[in-house]
Amino acid sequence: MITNNKIKYLIIGNSAGAIGAAEAIREADMAGTLTIVSDEPYPAYSRPLISDYLAHPYPIDRMLYRKPDFYEKNNIQAILGYKALKIDSAARTVTLASGRELAWQKLLLATGGAPIVPATEGINLKGVFTFNRLDDASAIDEAINHHRRKVKAVVIGGGLIGVSVTEALVKRGVDVVIVEMKDRILNTILDEEASALEAKALLPAGINIITGHTAARISGNLPGEVSSVTLDDGRIIHCEMVIVAIGVRPRLDLVAGSSIKTNRGIVVDRCMETSVDGIYACGDVAESYDFVIGENRLTPIWPNAYEGGHAAGLNMAGQSTAYKGGTAMNALKYFGVNIVSAGLVVPPDSSYETLLNRHDGIYRKVIIKNGKLAGLVFAGDIEKSGIVYNLMKDGTDVDDFKKALVADDFGLASLPEAVWRSKLAKPAVAPVLITAAEKPEEAPIGD
Repeated sequence: MITNNKIKYLIIGNSAGAIGAAEAIREADMAGTLTIVSDEPYPAYSRPLISDYLAHPYPIDRMLYRKPDFYEKNNIQAILGYKALKIDSAARTVTLASGRELAWQKLLLATGGAPIVPATEGINLKGVFTFNRLDDASAIDEAINHHRRKVKAVVIGGGLIGVSVTEALVKRGVDVVIVEMKDRILNTILDEEASALEAKALLPAGINIITGHTAARISGNLPGEVSSVTLDDGRIIHCEMVIVAIGVRPRLDLVAGSSIKTNRGIVVDRCMETSVDGIYACGDVAESYDFVIGENRLTPIWPNAYEGGHAAGLNMAGQSTAYKGGTAMNALKYFGVNIVSAGLVVPPDSSYETLLNRHDGIYRKVIIKNGKLAGLVFAGDIEKSGIVYNLMKDGTDVDDFKKALVADDFGLASLPEAVWRSKLAKPAVAPVLITAAEKPEEAPIGD
């Protein structure tokens, strides 16, 4: 059944990008009908907090991204727990799994990312989980509670998701083995030295890190429950649980076969509009502008999702706004190590300059090209990383004071007067650590 009246603004998704868009729309238009559709039954919550939820289970209201009355106060119809199955861009309708059709004038796709699950033998056994949503954390929690003895888990993937779930599992008393295909953990977001610092921090927790190998087979017992993982070199790791944490890919199933242009993700312009007029995209599903490389790419982190959604919302409401762009940015505090990275973490060629300062567990690194910052990695003491990140985001020429950026006494006073005065004139945007105490609205991972 199709609705009689077209919804002025329809948003598919209910995470950071969707909320950013909804808030922007309501800044510009308080009266236009606004509907949010999500296949999850929960109000918007902070996905980075699912590791804290698993480590210290607490009610969902502790994880909410906005207050419970957010939808009511902003006159938003929330259709939660229903998956969108099909877009008809010509008829301007979206069909839900329930069979209901929603007609729209402007559409935002903020569908996020889906876990990458390899076609490994035994991947469908009971006790194999992904770690992307609240329901995943709830299922793992239930499995831990189900076992009467100490649980051993194999985490396949040593990236951000893998290390995040590992810390939560260790706090629950689970023995963990990380299996990482590449030669080091966190290899996509950290350079070699920062990865080594994090790996060293994992060892006292009793975590076994196996790099350079993959899981070839997951075996089960007669009830169909996980009993072991066999690696590609034949080693067998006995376990009761497997967490697949290889990464996520954009959820493109909704636009498959449509006229919406896709590459690795949905291609958008600087207004966050897709190749189809009136359809926008943001967050993990979209390839949006990266101000470091100067072109579009996937940057699946929380602040980019929100800011991209906010720009999309303003444009949907008729206020022409260019998305300023984001870049890769991660801030973490796993196993007691503070690390921030942004932009490029390894220079791609010799045209880039690298400056380092390392001593006593402190590591500071900046990457510069043509006088402008292209990347940073700070570990140990990250207090001034926000200043450096903002210099990079603003495209400030740092050539005259570049050595000061990694100095132990670096601060605003290290900058030329014209530069530090401009920084004081506007609020700083700093990476935020992923910790149990963080405010959900500051969480830094993707949509």
